[in-house]
Amino acid sequence: MEPLKIAKQVVGFNKTAFENTFNALVTLQENAEKMADSMMSQAAWMPDDGKKVINDWVANFKSGRAHFKQGVDDAFGKVDGYFDSFDKTEK
Repeated sequence: MEPLKIAKQVVGFNKTAFENTFNALVTLQENAEKMADSMMSQAAWMPDDGKKVINDWVANFKSGRAHFKQGVDDAFGKVDGYFDSFDKTEK
């Protein structure tokens, strides 16, 4: 088997593993957010400013998660582009 093909398969496996793990964590975080929202809506003792802080924190967390995902996707794209350019020079 060619080394380039093996390397592509390894990167593909890692990309799939990352996607699956990331999606599982997103689901977990979304469920935790729903639970926190439910608790906050029932917590009459919590001031509106406290609820706003938590909602802002969740929004920032989602933004950071999206930026992280975009960075990883960009990195995988660069690796794929590298393999494609290397593959073209071999032919």
